[in-house]
Amino acid sequence: MGEDVELPENVALAWGLRDRPSRGPKRSLSLDQVVAAGIQIAQAEGLTAVSMSRVAGELGVATMSLYRYVPTKHDLLDLMVDTAYGPPPRPRGADEGWRPALARWGEGNVAALRRQPWMRHVPITGPPINPNQVRWLEYGLAALRGTGLRASERIATIMLVSGYARSWATLTADIAEAAARTGRTPEEVGLRYWRHLAVLTAPGPYPAIHELLAEAEEYDDDVDLEWRFGLGRILDGVAAMIETRATDPSGAARHSGGTGPPDGG
Repeated sequence: MGEDVELPENVALAWGLRDRPSRGPKRSLSLDQVVAAGIQIAQAEGLTAVSMSRVAGELGVATMSLYRYVPTKHDLLDLMVDTAYGPPPRPRGADEGWRPALARWGEGNVAALRRQPWMRHVPITGPPINPNQVRWLEYGLAALRGTGLRASERIATIMLVSGYARSWATLTADIAEAAARTGRTPEEVGLRYWRHLAVLTAPGPYPAIHELLAEAEEYDDDVDLEWRFGLGRILDGVAAMIETRATDPSGAARHSGGTGPPDGG
């Protein structure tokens, strides 16, 4: 199927299937060194500090020489994200259910983004195609093997869990960075928020908020607990679909609403 497909240059480079043309002086660096330098800058100073000239300066080479290793800055950022994301968590075990395996996969996404928070600022411009991205996709799909979900439903489930993970990691990182700018912890900022909300809504018609504030002692402001709650509800929905597929496959197929690739068999 893929014999006649010509891979884009940046993808072939990422997979080690093609070297940059050897022009001019002998190259003194490797693509891995260029990518590592970009990651180091992004982690220390943020994504906005990353430029071809800055990376070249860190490596002690001329800016134009970097283009012998990576075609564009956009390609460099893609390679940085793929490398920084790292390999996925362990795959679903032989005797393991789909749910804990997919939960671990989702938590791994959050952990990766928290390790390298600059990654959330790199726009997603297409489906996963670089090596680590494809491994993550494989492990996520492997968690859903044997569930009876159609191909479109499996890929939609992966998109749903990874999208929720990215959204949650972005939200919590933004809050943490905003809190740091004030010299407070996220917990301190959260407490101030509830106190301010209580003052502002006390005289107004906000019965639902008043009820929530009255139960404040029972409210656990644990962001990881909130993440697990949301992930659990997503997995509950997937479990309900799997159960429906098992008991009424034809009816579920009519109402699945999937738009992904067709099943192979």
